[in-house]
Amino acid sequence: MKRTIKYILAACLAVSSLNVFAQGLRSAYFLDGFVYRHEMNPAFMGERNYVAIPIFGQINIGAQSNVGLSNFIFKYNNPPYSATTFMHPSVDSKQFLGSLHKQNTINMNLSMPIISFGFHKWGGFNTFGLNLRVNENNNLPYDLFAFLKNGQTASEVTEYHLKDMTVRANAYVEMALGHSREIDDKLTVGGKLKFLFGGANANVYLSKADITLSDKEWMIQMEGEGDLSLKGATLGTKATDVNGETRHKIDDFDVNGPGLGGFGMAVDLGATYKMDDFVEGLTLSAAVLDLGFISWNHTVGGINDGKVPFKFEGFNNIQVKDDGIDDGSKSLDDQLDDLSDDLEKMVQFYDKGTYKRTTALNATLNIGGEYILPYYKNLSFGFLSSTHFNKPFTWTEGRFYANVAPIKWFDASVNYGISTYGSSFGWVLNFHPKGFNFFIGSDHMIFKVNPQFIPINNLNANVSLGFNVTFGNGPKCCAKK
Repeated sequence: MKRTIKYILAACLAVSSLNVFAQGLRSAYFLDGFVYRHEMNPAFMGERNYVAIPIFGQINIGAQSNVGLSNFIFKYNNPPYSATTFMHPSVDSKQFLGSLHKQNTINMNLSMPIISFGFHKWGGFNTFGLNLRVNENNNLPYDLFAFLKNGQTASEVTEYHLKDMTVRANAYVEMALGHSREIDDKLTVGGKLKFLFGGANANVYLSKADITLSDKEWMIQMEGEGDLSLKGATLGTKATDVNGETRHKIDDFDVNGPGLGGFGMAVDLGATYKMDDFVEGLTLSAAVLDLGFISWNHTVGGINDGKVPFKFEGFNNIQVKDDGIDDGSKSLDDQLDDLSDDLEKMVQFYDKGTYKRTTALNATLNIGGEYILPYYKNLSFGFLSSTHFNKPFTWTEGRFYANVAPIKWFDASVNYGISTYGSSFGWVLNFHPKGFNFFIGSDHMIFKVNPQFIPINNLNANVSLGFNVTFGNGPKCCAKK
């Protein structure tokens, strides 16, 4: 718990390195030579057979958030040190809090192919993938940062009311079998069947936490629950009297013999349709991804019904260090340790036993349209609408494309997206001569970074690259032109 809280704080301060995020490189959605198009729509057929170089077939690095470095790091006029964190007393509280949202989200995900290949056979295009999938979502309310920054502001009583604070993480391996085929010269359909092997799943949700600060004591009355699905997970508890009832307060966590924690299944479904009878050169496509679930065999959890408040002692020894000045203050890492220790004390759960549970995957809906210019068929324009369902972290995006394929073995795209997390510029270069496929691109190009290459504004950044071996030729049906 402490380590998780510390990582969340580090992400909020944007001083940790970026994690990985992507459900495929969306910038390459309309490129025929991109071997992983089938991950965004299982109806897309490959130009050639391919085999991925393990791990390096497709690497996506990035993050997604509605906050960034500029929300937590501020200019500080104390040469030669020019920046400090939001906790420093020189940072105006109204300036800091005015830059935040009611709910501040940070999403970090990983999708990495361990084994991936595709081939033309049995009247269509077939794919196999063994992929590692990890995702983490954090929803941090405004009042949490107001509490951290301001603490007790009145001589008598100060109150904070936190709502809908969520920390969610999921890790599993998927084995995906895909097939796509032409129904006629206009309609192509495809699907994937996925077998899911669960590693771990965690969900902590605080529906509310009312914090009352006075000169005498600090009290917290919280309501929420947490679930951890992980083989071998055990909780340490301490018997506590709560209004005459003996309850077991969670105060420790351990793992004995981790392994396969759950099993599940999912499907991807997709289709494309050429609209030449109505508008020559227009192709529509649609897909729904990750419709499925994982059943977890072993889950431990805690709950707090919010009926009994508890005393909180924390945030008394957190000092901010002007970098490079030895004045007895604490380093940033020590500050994060102190913050995580105290935030851990804020969350008090009582053991609710061991049980089984089932969780749904986070589905994605892609709807696209591409128009090939009749007088220059190597140039096309497109639009892709993507919606990722993951309440309260659901996001939508609309992306406009210009795609070009000047020669047979090279194509490229530039695109502009508008989403829940702001606007972004994307691009991709895709080389696909006979024998190999190499691509590099980004859905969220970074224009302003600090010396550590962390985005200054919203923490939306992504770069994707990969190398794959290709061979053979697909049927003429798979060519767009």
